[in-house]
Amino acid sequence: MTESEVQQAVRLLTAQAGWRVWRNNKGAGKLENGSFIRWGLCNDNAQIGSHMRSADLIGIRPVVIGPEHVGMTLGQFVSIECKRTDWRPSVASEHETAQRRWAELINSLGGYAAITNNPEKLP
Repeated sequence: MTESEVQQAVRLLTAQAGWRVWRNNKGAGKLENGSFIRWGLCNDNAQIGSHMRSADLIGIRPVVIGPEHVGMTLGQFVSIECKRTDWRPSVASEHETAQRRWAELINSLGGYAAITNNPEKLP
């Protein structure tokens, strides 16, 4: 599967699981009026954007926890980076290193972040 096909499969599976995820386009460029604009999470400036790269899909999933929250459903931040099915991790890639930094940050703060080339491996 291409990255786009993996992403569509992830979106379908997460929707079936009750999650809500949205595409997180990231980039920068000039508008017709000459103004420069950046978009996407964690892209406040070029330095931040190259050090840490947010994922393709951003969202929230319901999580029931306890005991102090028994019966409450809380939302957990979700971040999923999608790769084509033949992708293999590369420690040499600065781009992938920045994506791993983002995932590590999200997971360290109690969110759920994954980099996947197989939608079936998501929880």
